[in-house]
This record gives sequence, structure tokens and C-alpha cells, in this order.
Amino acid sequence: MTQTPREKPIHVPMDQFRSEAGELLVGGIPLERLATRIGQTPFYAYDRSLLTQRANALRAALPDGIKLHYAMKANPMPAVVQHMAKLVDGIDVASARELQVALDSGADPREISFAGPGKRHDELRQAVAAGILINIESFREVAELGAIRQATGWPVRVAVRVNPDFELKSSGMKMGGGPKQFGVDAEQVPDLLAEIGKQGLAFEGFHLFAGSQNLRPEAIVEAQRKSFELALKLAEHAPSPVRFLNLGGGFGIPYFPGEQRLDITSIADNLAAIQREAAAKMPDAEIVIELGRYLVGEAGIYVCKVVDRKVSRGHTYLVTDGGLHHHLSASGNFGQVIRKNYPVCIGNRMGQPADDAVSVVGPLCTPLDLLADRMELPHAQPGDYVVVYQSGAYGATASPRGFLSHPDLVEVLV
Repeated sequence: MTQTPREKPIHVPMDQFRSEAGELLVGGIPLERLATRIGQTPFYAYDRSLLTQRANALRAALPDGIKLHYAMKANPMPAVVQHMAKLVDGIDVASARELQVALDSGADPREISFAGPGKRHDELRQAVAAGILINIESFREVAELGAIRQATGWPVRVAVRVNPDFELKSSGMKMGGGPKQFGVDAEQVPDLLAEIGKQGLAFEGFHLFAGSQNLRPEAIVEAQRKSFELALKLAEHAPSPVRFLNLGGGFGIPYFPGEQRLDITSIADNLAAIQREAAAKMPDAEIVIELGRYLVGEAGIYVCKVVDRKVSRGHTYLVTDGGLHHHLSASGNFGQVIRKNYPVCIGNRMGQPADDAVSVVGPLCTPLDLLADRMELPHAQPGDYVVVYQSGAYGATASPRGFLSHPDLVEVLV
């Protein structure tokens, strides 16, 4: 019996960006004109219209009353945060510096929350002074916040970040379940809640974040359902009614060949069911989902310029002025076990045949500096623009930009 050859998996079309006359458009601007306006490569460019479209589409799909928070660690560029603050209900920060950016963006302090396993005393004081919600992740934080309240007389708003006894299946990074540096183990939370009451802190609710970058809606549904059920049990030990319930996020975007965009229909239906149940069992609680990558990841590109085209023992390399020091994720060195290519194009040769099998590398003196490995692209020459899609999240600030002391990049919101 003759077997049919399996088709090679391909990237989902990057149809969020249009092209015109062979050039990629970002914010309606042809790529070469944008590069000239910026004055250099490499750069990240984020399309504000795509950010708005994603937030609005998500709003339309979710049940009314579900609050949407932006996890700004995904992309803390101030202009992006300022734009996102107009589109979402709140901002989640992971450092005092991010807190300052969120406050500068005009976000309501009552809708800013602060998570992270190693909050320093000065950071806690800053957060209390700002009047934001602090997600407690250890007994130490309770004691320090109690001391800050005693010393200042300021109210201290807190929620408990819970390390659940389950994981988000098929997530890119598991941030709950088993031993974790994040949050407080679920079985220890009743004792923590008692200590929060003793210290006179203003308890508001729970934060449960099981994992990230998931493209399986059934896994997200299961994690949200289990998170809600766990919150109901823990609420029995709370010093006051739950007013804030952050069920996390985990919504993924397609990076690699064969992956498809997440269908959120069943997720929205599940949130509606949770919302109805919460109205009876946790009537004071506002339900929040916290998303970063899903809101901004597909709206950004990374652009670098080809500086050399060279052949080594029959294989062609496009050497660019960008690389892993600017885009660690695309190089495969940010969580990938087996390296796979991000979607890439030659931004000034759109529509030309992709019949040139090449590897795209950067200028760094390390074999890890690889942006695309043996990928079929249009024939490119020095001066052409390599574009890495899906680069709106965990790009510039997640990369070792000082590595080997090459020139830095620029970020723009278009």
C-alpha cells in the first residue's frame, strides 16, 4: 500500500498586516518609508490599530461584566501601555518601574494590581502609597505590609496569589501547580488569610494564574473552572467577602508551523457560566481575566536589515544587523526545547516566490544567533528587510540587549 506523503506544516497566514506594491504596511505606512522615518534598523514596530482591533474583538466575544486586564510585562513600552490603558479595565504590573509606567499612562490605581514573587520592601511601600492592589505571594509580604500599615496609617489593599494544586495543561510556561516560586500553596492559604486579618490588611480577593501561551481552549476552560472552584473553597476562610477574582489568562497566539489561532468561543461560554454561579455564591466579586501576549503579540513586528548574503558549503545565510540580543524569543532561546521558526518574511519583497532556502542570522559571534533556520523566503540581498512577525510580546525587554555590545534597537507605536 502506497502511503501519501505528509504535508509539511506551515505557519498560519499573517494576514493581520497588509502589503501594497510589494511592501509590508505597518499602521498603513510602507516598510521602507517607516524605516527611514525611524532612522535605523533594527526596530520593533507596533500597530495601534491592530491593538485596538484585538481588544475590541475580545470585548465583543466575552460576556458583559467580565473585566479585562492587560499584563504589561508582555510589552511595557510606555506608548503601548498608554494606548492599552484606554482599551482595558486595568493593568497588571510586575515591578515598581512597571507600576510607574502604568500610573503615568493614566490607569486608575484602583484597577492596577502588582504580582511577583520577590517584591522588595521599598516596592511594597510604593505600591501601598499608590493605592493599588497587591497580590501577596508569601507570609513575609503579609508581615512587611502590616508593618507599613502601622508606620503610615495608609490602607493596604491585598489579594492572595494562589499556587493551585493543578496545572494548565499544554501551556507554554506553567505558573501554577506543584512546587512554584509563584503565589502561596493552596493548602497554606487559610493560614495566610488569618494572618491578613490579624495584620488589618484590606483583603479583596484571589489571583490564580495557572500558565501561559495555550492554544487549547478546553485546557483553558478546565483551568478557569478549577480556579473558580478553588476560590470558592478558599473564600470560606477569608476575613471579608471576595470582591476581586482574577482567573488569569493563558490565551496563546500561533508562533510555529502547524499552530492555529485560538478559538475563544467555548472560553467565553465557560466564563458566562462561572459568572452566573458567582452571582449566587460570590455576589460581591468582579471576575477578571489577565492577558498580555494575546492582546499585543500579533500587533508587533521586529525588523532588521540584511548586511550580507553568504554561502557556506552550499547553504545560504542572510546575515542581518539584528539577532538574539534584540529578539531572544525568535532565536529559540526563551523557553523552546526544540527550536522552531517564528513566521518571517522579506518585508520589501512581499508577494515574490518563496523559493530561496536560507538561514537568517545576526551579527553576534555565537551560533545561537539564529532568527530563521533553513526557511524558504523570497530571494534577498543586502539592504532588504527581514521581518519577524508575532513580535509584539516578550521582545525588546525580554532580550539581552547588552550582549556583545552591539547597537541597541528602537521601538515605535505606529
